[in-house]
Amino acid sequence: MNAAPTQWSPAAHVDSAAGARAHAEAVVRARWESDGRTPHPQDMIDLSLVVSELVTNAIRHGAGLAGFETRTTEEGVRVLVHDHSDVVPEAATGSGTLPPADRISGYGWPLVIRLARDIDIRRRAGGGKTISVLVPLREAPAS
Repeated sequence: MNAAPTQWSPAAHVDSAAGARAHAEAVVRARWESDGRTPHPQDMIDLSLVVSELVTNAIRHGAGLAGFETRTTEEGVRVLVHDHSDVVPEAATGSGTLPPADRISGYGWPLVIRLARDIDIRRRAGGGKTISVLVPLREAPAS
């Protein structure tokens, strides 16, 4: 994207993965459409998957979702998910290797590691943590 980064777009009323996905997609589409461009459909799917995993993990394992923000950048879209837990997931520093096929859970972090870049986890001053990731975006091929 040729444009400078946009301002952070906090999602005041997001309380679910579906709401976070809709917010992130709307922010990206509004920015790209203002430039007369269309984001690549596969990258939008990747964005939805990453947002879903991070928000679901905040709700299930992070003592609840404390906030959700997005911002478009030249490389893609930066996503911040705030939760109420100080615990950093063990798998967060992993290689992205999927768990054994007989496991029902544990696929979320490897998916995030594979689809996102610049993953950063920081504790928040008032308690909890913020997980920040960059989801790369490309322009859709010309039809």
